[in-house]
Amino acid sequence: MQEKKARHNAEKRAASRIAYWIVGIISILVIVIAFMGYRYIHTSLEPLNRADKTKVEIKIPIGSSNKQIAAKLQNKKVIKSAAVFSYYVKAHNYTDFQAGEYSLSPSMTLDQIITQLQKGHSERKVIAKVLVKEGVTVEEIGTAIGKNTKWTKKQFLSLMKNDSYLQDLAKKYPDLMGSAMAAKGVRYRLEGYLFPLTYSIYQGDTLKSTVTAMVKATNDRLAPYYATLKQNDMTVQELLTLASLVEREGVKETDRKKIAGVFLNRLAIDMPLQSDISVMYALNTHKESLTNEDTSVDSPYNLYINKGYGPGPFNSPSLQSIQAVLEPSDRDQNYLYFVANLKTGKVYYSVTYDEHLARNASLDQ
Repeated sequence: MQEKKARHNAEKRAASRIAYWIVGIISILVIVIAFMGYRYIHTSLEPLNRADKTKVEIKIPIGSSNKQIAAKLQNKKVIKSAAVFSYYVKAHNYTDFQAGEYSLSPSMTLDQIITQLQKGHSERKVIAKVLVKEGVTVEEIGTAIGKNTKWTKKQFLSLMKNDSYLQDLAKKYPDLMGSAMAAKGVRYRLEGYLFPLTYSIYQGDTLKSTVTAMVKATNDRLAPYYATLKQNDMTVQELLTLASLVEREGVKETDRKKIAGVFLNRLAIDMPLQSDISVMYALNTHKESLTNEDTSVDSPYNLYINKGYGPGPFNSPSLQSIQAVLEPSDRDQNYLYFVANLKTGKVYYSVTYDEHLARNASLDQ
């Protein structure tokens, strides 16, 4: 018994020593990893190479996100870590990075690089700016191009019909452009795909590069939602079509989400969307009120007489309207109608047509 007890105590002591060793090794590893992490972050915050004054030409396209800019800086070997750069920018709430071409070097600190990006320093001279407003059509964008740049509206609209250019865009942005290229009877395939922003035109830019920047800005903003669209069995063309209607039908975010819900409820029961925006696009004009003749116009874009989404978008919607379609509200209320009080801007929703007529009558009084 004494021998057995001694052997048990020896095994217990051996097990304890092994446990101490394991704990000790793990503790050392944790300390080493923490130290290495600290060193990595610390060195990433410093210039990549203080002695390297070489200028690296970097182009930041319009619509680039902070993560995309960070990745480009790392790929060009101007900074050590894109992840650390992104965290540093977020932690200090740095915003307003400007598109353009920059001459940066590995000897610069993160703060120096960020300052340059915020200033919008570019080696090329800005020769014009074009504002694409939320809810404008391709025709209206063409007018803005003609007024503010060296290109004419006619040249712009010609590019909108250039099949070779459109095919190139589809290859470059397949997730964005796939359903647009497959659509039938569209007026302009890029209707809805030119994102609302202010675009700087630099010396040496072409009309194609400028339009491509507008398309890229849309792709960058929709990229996070492509997987969701597939899950919901909705195409980009359908998303932008509904968003373009929501853009013009609603003003407040809450109303846009409810209006999106109304449209989706109608589509779910195969009911025409009956949006005045679709009729005015079909007529290629703007009216304060529509006649019965207007709502009967023979056009695939007339969603009073045609069910479904129609050929495609009616204007360039804002990100808020796009998100409203992706995250509609009050669908479970089964609203199928809405009408706005033009004096107050308040929007009223109804389930039945009789309720809708009663609401219209009360607003007319």
